[in-house]
Amino acid sequence: MPDSEQIINPERVRTEIPGFDELCGGGLLKRRSYLVSGLSGAGKTILGLQYLYNGIIKHGEHGIYVSTEEAPLRVRENMLQFGWDLKKLEEDGKLAIIDARHLKFGASSLDRSVSVESFDMGSLLDKFLLIHDEIAAKRVLVGGAASISYSLGEHSKTRGELMKLSKTLEYMGLTSLITCETIDESGAGRFGFETFITDGTILMSQKRRDNVKVRSIEILQMKGSNHSQSIHPYEITSNGIVVHSNEDIYSS
Repeated sequence: MPDSEQIINPERVRTEIPGFDELCGGGLLKRRSYLVSGLSGAGKTILGLQYLYNGIIKHGEHGIYVSTEEAPLRVRENMLQFGWDLKKLEEDGKLAIIDARHLKFGASSLDRSVSVESFDMGSLLDKFLLIHDEIAAKRVLVGGAASISYSLGEHSKTRGELMKLSKTLEYMGLTSLITCETIDESGAGRFGFETFITDGTILMSQKRRDNVKVRSIEILQMKGSNHSQSIHPYEITSNGIVVHSNEDIYSS
């Protein structure tokens, strides 16, 4: 039976990540925010940057990446292994990287990319508005909801501010991914409310199959859209993430 929130022929944003769009009816719902959660090393940032890169290269949709944990220089170097030249996209005005590492470490950025000098949610959203207007962005990746949460302190304030971030991105017409590190393979976030601030949750984890751990992806929820109820294996290849949408890790 259809979900009560099901939308008739909704507008979709294709990630073009092999196998992923098949899990959620052809892509993400436009102007929505989604949480990508998982343990460290699961590939959350790779998935998010693949989403941005594909949007620029295949659909002409410019993107913004907020990095709260890795130096932009290191991110650019790491993504070259997949053939993604982020620096070139920045120079062409198609991608902007906001260096917000000091949200977590309390240190100012030395990188030449866009930087938030002193953090509060208002200053971050002002930066979003400015860059959004400059490059006409359509897609956003916010890397590290936990780092933003640490900077805000009180849990009650954190939930409200992250909700503000999610809804503001939506009102700006952006389709967004927000990554969050989990505390275990169940998908539980560090603060317990991360899944409530977005319109869907994508969990990247490792499941045991035949005494071997397999990289696994599942969509825990996606408001307004049908989605796969299975847990699918995925790989991190030389071209990025590939989801095996026709496989269920527990099927024979």
